[in-house]
Amino acid sequence: MIEKLGMALMRRMDAEVAHGLALKALHSGLAPLPGVKSTPRLRTRIAGLDLPNPVGLAAGFDKNAKALAPLARAGFGFIEVGAATPRPQAGNAKPRLFRLTEDRAAINRFGFNNDGMEAIGARLAARSHNAVVGLNLGANKDSDDRADDFARVLTHCGPHVEFATVNVSSPNTENLRDLQGKAALSALLAGVMEAREALPSPIPVFLKIAPDLTLHEIDDICDVALNSGISGIIATNTTKERAGLQSMHKNEMGGLSGAPLFEMSTRVLAQVADRCGTSLPIIGVGGVSTGAEAYAKIRAGASAVQLYTSLVYGGLSLAGQIIDDLDQRLANDGFASVANAVGTGKSDWL
Repeated sequence: MIEKLGMALMRRMDAEVAHGLALKALHSGLAPLPGVKSTPRLRTRIAGLDLPNPVGLAAGFDKNAKALAPLARAGFGFIEVGAATPRPQAGNAKPRLFRLTEDRAAINRFGFNNDGMEAIGARLAARSHNAVVGLNLGANKDSDDRADDFARVLTHCGPHVEFATVNVSSPNTENLRDLQGKAALSALLAGVMEAREALPSPIPVFLKIAPDLTLHEIDDICDVALNSGISGIIATNTTKERAGLQSMHKNEMGGLSGAPLFEMSTRVLAQVADRCGTSLPIIGVGGVSTGAEAYAKIRAGASAVQLYTSLVYGGLSLAGQIIDDLDQRLANDGFASVANAVGTGKSDWL
């Protein structure tokens, strides 16, 4: 009840201000924190990571790793913070986050606003290791060598997280998506993997890709990924597409997330799974707001999923509801584990 009242009030505020208040509510104990949810069916192993359940929190919710303690008790199987860049940066001008309520979506053009790797790394180093936490790696907007930025952040923060994500798919940093091209991506990942191998304990590294990719581009990315030594792919980031939107904010610049992204992102997920087979596990992101949608992404080829925008409309308690529903769906279909269900519905999306 408190959560519903709080959300009703926050929906009347500027979206970015409301998000800041949501993080404060986590610290104050006003948000529901049921603890980690798990069953034998939900326990998942992906890229060497043992997860209590396959439902994670996507990057962007806790950009600066300030709410790790309460988020570790919110039910998620894993948490991704960031994106972090070598130097702090303010990001793009405000307003830069817009709710599309009619579409159950959001558009953001944050531009990697964050406190920088030193501040974020210090918070990660000080955390209690009671949750699987990863860091989304980013590049400074004015960097002379964006590819090197990813390696620098990994070198600095890698010892304090369980996994890292190379984010070359944000549409809000000019020309960043150019790094998804075959030659540029190969060079970038080579530098990141060199940094990974130099860590005291090498960690899994994922590559986060855009949904706005042609089949040829997906082929190139999969080819590079399979030959780079990375641990998996996160599909997908936000989209530039605007088809079918109803909200007054539909033409705002930035990346679209939420319900309208579900089909596009799941199709890309299945296409990646079809090309990479079982060699590279996939984390499915984009439009997950129900247990049915989480289950659909798993059956399309994902070993785990992530949420973010749906929490804007369903509250933090939505995570627990999705996890419980997913567990029931696995049981109803006779799957003893998440792994048994991965890819069983892939053909529906190809």
